[in-house]
Amino acid sequence: MTTNRRHIAHLHLHAVPDEEWHADAIDLLTGLTPHVQAVSPEAVQLDLTSALRYFDLSPYDLVQLAQLRLMGLYGIESSAGLAANRMLATMAADASAPGHATWVPAEEAVAWLRPRPVTALPGIGRVTATTLGRFGLHAIGQVADVPAATLQRFLGVGPARLLAERAQGRDPRPVTPLEPAAHLVANLVLDQDCLAPARHHRAVLGLADQIGQRLRGEGRTAGRLTLTVRYADRSSTTRMRPLPEPTSHSPTLATTALGLLNALGLQRARVRAFVVRADQLLSADDAHRQLSLDPRDDRARTAEAATDRARRRFGPGAVYPAVLANDHLRNGP
Repeated sequence: MTTNRRHIAHLHLHAVPDEEWHADAIDLLTGLTPHVQAVSPEAVQLDLTSALRYFDLSPYDLVQLAQLRLMGLYGIESSAGLAANRMLATMAADASAPGHATWVPAEEAVAWLRPRPVTALPGIGRVTATTLGRFGLHAIGQVADVPAATLQRFLGVGPARLLAERAQGRDPRPVTPLEPAAHLVANLVLDQDCLAPARHHRAVLGLADQIGQRLRGEGRTAGRLTLTVRYADRSSTTRMRPLPEPTSHSPTLATTALGLLNALGLQRARVRAFVVRADQLLSADDAHRQLSLDPRDDRARTAEAATDRARRRFGPGAVYPAVLANDHLRNGP
């Protein structure tokens, strides 16, 4: 069995993540190959190249083994993609149904890419797609056939070069094993699928408030928030946004989390669960806060400190934002 070619797998994990779940999944996959990289709260990439000889399996069979172990040991269903590089593996996973895997062999990659829409390429947003569409470039194959100089006139030198590489199916990035980043996760699984935007708003606000409480209780700050929304059809959407500065201040966390929610434009989407994840954590002693001349900011932080003292003494449900009052009355403290 030859291992000269790279074999990269991308697994999208269809489960609501928390710290224990994430650590278990990474540990299990590291048992197959040491080259494991978490690329988002619900996605993991593996370089299987060096593991093929050890397991004496084909790349596709090894991916299926990873999926079976995740499902059998932890009940985590996954969609998988297998290809010669990280970009193609990600796109193949996006094209796979839960529980299935798509393999794009290196010799078939260009043909597989050509009919797909430009928006299927990772990192190609609406603005770039709209610009290309004005010139009749809707499919990846059409972009691949355009001379580099022409793309540069449309997009500029840097974006055009990157787009041309991706349209040809090239991605040299390695899978880089990283130490698990410190993070905090708060999640809410709704008792029934919810279509009401007001309920979505309250759910995310409550999770941001939980994250703020935990950060302050542990003497830490966060530099980035990630919001994951899972839907009734078991699909999900994940968005992340850096915070204006490292903080544990609940109003700032709530503003960022709600901004992520509003940007999704869910309207009447049937939502099953929400997850808010805080990472890029620092000790509060190492974080610097921009001075504010607004007295309302100092009053809000003073009130927040008093709220935290009340919660420590009387329990986490002793004080909560007024907009969440109905939820607390319904669910109890």
